[in-house]
Amino acid sequence: MIKINGEEIMLTEIPLTRYLQENGYDPRRIAVECNENIVPKSQFETFILHSGDVVEIVSFVGGG
Repeated sequence: MIKINGEEIMLTEIPLTRYLQENGYDPRRIAVECNENIVPKSQFETFILHSGDVVEIVSFVGGG
């Protein structure tokens, strides 16, 4: 199980980019933290989420 933004997802392993695409995230407008470490955008393509990971995905919103 992977915990993403407080929700437990029944997965044992998934590439980060696949999860982001399947859930409608625009990689240019988000930041990802896995197990309290920032995942650099340059690693999104190769980063694998594993069972037990705790992930936070934060979207940037414009405005003023």
